[in-house]
Amino acid sequence: MTCPAPLGTGLHTNRLFCDVLAGRDATGGIIIRIPKHQGPATLTFDLHNRHTFSADQVAAGRAYVRYTATIGVLTLDNTLLSRFVVRNEFRREADLFDRVAGGSGPGGVKAVAPTGVEPVSIELPPDVDAVSILGEKVSTIKTEGPVLYNTPGRPIAIISQPMIEYRPAAAAPAKSSKPAKKHR
Repeated sequence: MTCPAPLGTGLHTNRLFCDVLAGRDATGGIIIRIPKHQGPATLTFDLHNRHTFSADQVAAGRAYVRYTATIGVLTLDNTLLSRFVVRNEFRREADLFDRVAGGSGPGGVKAVAPTGVEPVSIELPPDVDAVSILGEKVSTIKTEGPVLYNTPGRPIAIISQPMIEYRPAAAAPAKSSKPAKKHR
């Protein structure tokens, strides 16, 4: 996996989290290469919403957010294979999926964290050797009202646990080391 915007490692799950950026060009997304294979391959990963945690907002009762993030899985020539959505609500720290190490917050955690989880599975056509995971939009509903984000380059979701299941390509026949016989 080539992750253009790594978020970090989860403190509890030890998962590597990668931000999904909004965009319109597949080459700017998370690139996953599929080894040489026979038949279709299956890509699986967990999709999470992206939340900026504030203990002050939780304590004040102003932390409510409902997230709906939409992402696409595309071939590198921008052919959309499928869209996926993750939706969840955040009210308190227990609603976070995990905390991410490496920040300046209490306990060395980042303010940004994954919340919610949607398992994703997509069968990839046999001729596809790489895909891109690219963000489309995220809509939020807060106490102040709804907001839609879709600006290219903006992180709008998070993925973790990407895996490819495939049947390896048949091995090439071994070449004989014996010299060919000459016929007269």
